[in-house]
Amino acid sequence: MQGFGGFLVLMGAGSFVLHLINMEFILVSWVDNWGTGVGNGIRIAMIVVGGILWLLGRKSAESPPA
Repeated sequence: MQGFGGFLVLMGAGSFVLHLINMEFILVSWVDNWGTGVGNGIRIAMIVVGGILWLLGRKSAESPPA
């Protein structure tokens, strides 16, 4: 779960930065189909959800097994 969360954060943040210089990852090029505002919302959601998954994965990896 931590790996997938990190991937979402990387793709969301990278897509956000690349969008500012008029470029885009091919994998997430569909996010602007509904407009720039919705696309930015999806990018931010990817960062937030990815961060949550990364933190949850990290906590579960640190906790000792029962």
